[in-house]
Amino acid sequence: MSVGLLAVVDDILTAALKASAKTAGVVIDDAAVTPQYVQGLSPARELPVVRNIALGSLFNKFIIIIPVALLLTAFAPWVLPFLLIIGGTYLCFEGAEKVLEWFGLHHGPGESEEGARDERKLVFGAIRTDLILSTEIMLIALDSLDTGLGFWGTLGALAVIALGMTALVYGAVALLVKIDDIGLQMMKNPARKVRRTGVRIVASMPAVFRVISVVGTVAMLWVGGHLVVANLAETLWTGPYDLLHVVTHAIEAAGPVVIWLADTAYSAVFGMLLGLVVVGIVLGISRLVRGRSATTTAAH
Repeated sequence: MSVGLLAVVDDILTAALKASAKTAGVVIDDAAVTPQYVQGLSPARELPVVRNIALGSLFNKFIIIIPVALLLTAFAPWVLPFLLIIGGTYLCFEGAEKVLEWFGLHHGPGESEEGARDERKLVFGAIRTDLILSTEIMLIALDSLDTGLGFWGTLGALAVIALGMTALVYGAVALLVKIDDIGLQMMKNPARKVRRTGVRIVASMPAVFRVISVVGTVAMLWVGGHLVVANLAETLWTGPYDLLHVVTHAIEAAGPVVIWLADTAYSAVFGMLLGLVVVGIVLGISRLVRGRSATTTAAH
């Protein structure tokens, strides 16, 4: 390999590493959200489903997000904030639905236990959510890259980030969903301490998944709310962003950690309120359509 090519590869890897650091928050959200989609499956199907979701994530990144992002950046950069507003609103909608489900309120079709375990629905739902989270990851990365890289350098850096982030997220998810199996194997070990550790691991997994479910839902509301607030300020309405600025400015003396927590809480609350509005609209339209369908059926 020539020295010039090595230098180019080094530049790409360095740029990818720097840009990846700025996407860490969304990557953590992605890893927290995904395990929810494999709950309720038989142990034998968990890894195949995670694999299918990972392949769908790669499709999202390489076939949809990267080409579209590069094209829009070059020819219509003004469109990107509107796409992120739509994606963020969808995340808020999903998050609000899950919160309502905690209180026994179900609004989606086909929410019987059998439907909830349909692999194709699970995979499609996970890939759909991944599309939005991956879009933010790749756009943050794209915005962080040095414009001096040029087209091919930028494309190479985005490809490295896409592969690295997908491997990191879904490798972690695969490990997480199989920890209980590891615990079961440890329970068969002749060493007493190992067996006890295995018992503790297996006993703790239901609580771990409940925590992950809560974290994943909050992550959807947080990321979705942040996307909408930030991109609304760039396009149509600065009101929510201005209010956030007032809140963070008022606690500026408390330090960056408190400011970050306040920013996150504000985004999550905004996301929840927006999600509830969208759930109400969807529910109203759904009832209207069902009412018209029942009227038409009765007329015939």
